Amino acid sequence: MVKIALAVERAVAQRALTGDRGRVTGRVLARGEGWTVEDVICTSGPQDRPFEEHHAHVSIGIVAAGTFQYRSAAGRELMTPGSLLLGNPGQCFECGHEHGSGDRCLAFRYAPDYFERLAADAGASAATQAFRLLRLPPLRRLAPLVAHACTGLAGSVAVAWEEVSVHLAAQVVQLVSALRADGSGAPGNAVARVTRTVRAIERHPSARLTLGRLAREAGLSPYHFLRTFERVTGVTPHQYVLRARLREAALRLAAERAKIIDVALDCGFGDVSNFNRSFRAEFGVSPRAYRLQTGPGWKRQHRGPAQDP
Repeated sequence: MVKIALAVERAVAQRALTGDRGRVTGRVLARGEGWTVEDVICTSGPQDRPFEEHHAHVSIGIVAAGTFQYRSAAGRELMTPGSLLLGNPGQCFECGHEHGSGDRCLAFRYAPDYFERLAADAGASAATQAFRLLRLPPLRRLAPLVAHACTGLAGSVAVAWEEVSVHLAAQVVQLVSALRADGSGAPGNAVARVTRTVRAIERHPSARLTLGRLAREAGLSPYHFLRTFERVTGVTPHQYVLRARLREAALRLAAERAKIIDVALDCGFGDVSNFNRSFRAEFGVSPRAYRLQTGPGWKRQHRGPAQDP
């Protein structure tokens, strides 16, 4: 994930040198009949005023780096690495960067009739094929798919993007139908505190990040920080830090020949046995098996628990 985030940092730094306004740039990675996947980098920051946009297609965006606030008539959500942005055709929205500059997403876009067929095949009824949520948080069930897509974004492996797009659509409609919509949002000061925390975790996921330390840096008591973080991100601080470390480990296992114990220690795990248990719980296979499975022709079905732990 560090390699992915570096592209955002460079783009934001270049923007600062030129004095240009924040902007969005996209690079199409693959496309087919009814679907497109694009690497999207935004350099906007607190000094840039959000503007209204609209989704022309069914949109699912994997946030790979950075943070931003995603707002529509349905509510508002803080988007963080590992979370999924959801959008319906014709839906108006704004993306704000009031509390930090830059982000990078993998944007999957589907023609409505193509997505409707995928959703129906995945078991969604016609009434549940439109997204009722703005976001899916970094859930365990999504972890293998998100990690694999990010290895492709980082250039670590050749990814079969059409297969990823189909798996992603199926996973999302199944999860959305099971989750309750909550567009109430959170107070602005809470979003600002959590955004600073998330960006600090993203910069140094392997650091010693206890609840007490994160709460002190956010200026809250541990109890209020725990409640605030979970409300804003959709997961607890422990779950968020663990998944950030495991995504980084997954990218390194796919891209490097480093020993598994070295990857475990570098990513913030105190011992390899704890790393192995956590990795298997998140991805369904051992780190060694994951390394063997990642690469061209990846077709493994992603199975996860019915509820996020």
